[in-house]
Amino acid sequence: MKHARVRITAHGKESDIHPMYGVMTEASFVERATALQWNYTGDALGILHYIVGDADALETAMGDIPEVIGYDVARVDSRSFYVYVRDTTTGPLQEMFAPVTSGGILVVPPVKYEPDGTVVFSMFGPDDELQEALKSVPSPIDVTIEAVGGLADTTAAVEARLTDRQREVVKTAVTRGYYDIPRTVSQAEIAAELDCAPSTVAEHLRKVESRMMRTQFLR
Repeated sequence: MKHARVRITAHGKESDIHPMYGVMTEASFVERATALQWNYTGDALGILHYIVGDADALETAMGDIPEVIGYDVARVDSRSFYVYVRDTTTGPLQEMFAPVTSGGILVVPPVKYEPDGTVVFSMFGPDDELQEALKSVPSPIDVTIEAVGGLADTTAAVEARLTDRQREVVKTAVTRGYYDIPRTVSQAEIAAELDCAPSTVAEHLRKVESRMMRTQFLR
């Protein structure tokens, strides 16, 4: 069994595969997007995203896409929100999903849409099936393998090993903008919100960041 972290790109043809794929990778009103969970049935796709961007602009865009048959938006604050989207699929999207929806292959959440239009995610399964799936991805999608390891190397596995307090500190840091550019909240402000010392926040963030960096670059 192997885990592979891969990066895919459709070279600007994401909208040809599915209009919502194009929105998530190309729209200026989506600053950052992560697919958290999904259910793919072949002719339909339900997917839950966390997005930093303009929710109103996204709703307008989805209203103009015939393949979107329903959605629900839950706002976190003025710039971040969750959105559940129910789509009909397209032929090219079905071809893209085919290599990872048969046999023992698992796609491990989250799936991250990067600012350069690429999409990064982890796959896990038997070695031979994983190799075959990567070779079977259809044109125009290109796949780059960024890391190979075991199941414990996935981002989801690292997150599962966090303590409740570490998870609380990181979630607060992310939602308040600690990792935004420019940074919009300090460690002291996070500490005040969580009723702990700034040094405690700093220690939790260092430990989590260390685990994440080791998972990304040292496996």
